[in-house]
Amino acid sequence: MSAREPVTSSPSQSVSAVDPAVQGMVIMGAAMMVLPLMDAASKALTTWHGVSPGQVTFLRFAFQSVLAAFIAWWMLGPAGLRAGRLWLNLLRGALIGIASLCFFAAVKYMPLADAMAVFFVEPFILTLLSVIALKERVGWRRYAAMAVGFFGALVVIQPSWELFGPVSLLPLGTATLFSVYLILNKTLAAHDEPITMQFTAGIGGTVALGIAMLVGNGLAMEDFAVSMPGAVGWSLLFAIGAISTVGHLAVVQAFKRAPASLLAPFQYFEIVMAVLFGLLLFGDFPSASKWLGIALIVASGLYLFHREQVVSRRRRQA
Repeated sequence: MSAREPVTSSPSQSVSAVDPAVQGMVIMGAAMMVLPLMDAASKALTTWHGVSPGQVTFLRFAFQSVLAAFIAWWMLGPAGLRAGRLWLNLLRGALIGIASLCFFAAVKYMPLADAMAVFFVEPFILTLLSVIALKERVGWRRYAAMAVGFFGALVVIQPSWELFGPVSLLPLGTATLFSVYLILNKTLAAHDEPITMQFTAGIGGTVALGIAMLVGNGLAMEDFAVSMPGAVGWSLLFAIGAISTVGHLAVVQAFKRAPASLLAPFQYFEIVMAVLFGLLLFGDFPSASKWLGIALIVASGLYLFHREQVVSRRRRQA
């Protein structure tokens, strides 16, 4: 990342003068609008092509490992494959691997937007962990923006009693594990290059899911069955790996620039895209109340973006 220049006469210098926290919010917002494509592709694979959630998740991380290895080698040479904090990066990969397995299994049985709504207790877990583990300060405006976004998520879904069955706990497990993963992102981003972190996480996730596949398949569990996807299935699996690599690389970059508690509400943009993909791919047309919820979610993120710009201007003028 280039150093800031005091002169602002050229466009490139103007871009570099943008506050890192604002950059982080922009990157995080973009990533959250792309990553649901991965969930939609997973639901298509498990419901239309008969590929088990375990196999989808295992191959997602295997593809991520290979793709990230090529990018890391191209950008940094052999050093790009060596993480400074190897075991923590492998643990980070195992956590996101198990989290992904929980969510991919959930979307096999639940509507995409419904599973995403249960998952959205995650910003509250992340904010709590950021205060405890990272000693970040969270003001009332951030809590208020998160509350508005979470309320919007509830309006979008209008949970039914079916969501409180055992399957509804899977996105909750995803939320908890993903929060710890994001805290590790913040901790490790200062020690390793983002692409190195993605490669190592891919290895950790592949190993963890490989063990899960061996155990689950050995116990004849349907969600860990092994099958041979067709051409469309393999294309979707490769797309999931590519989206995962690029999207989570962007998330790491965002966490290098902004506090975890500040980025948390921007994850609500995921549910906006989940509703849209549910409409376009699976025929789930949102009701008027769901569009109201989407508006609340977007408004909470935009307010937080505006608030950070105000704070950044005050810091520069001080």
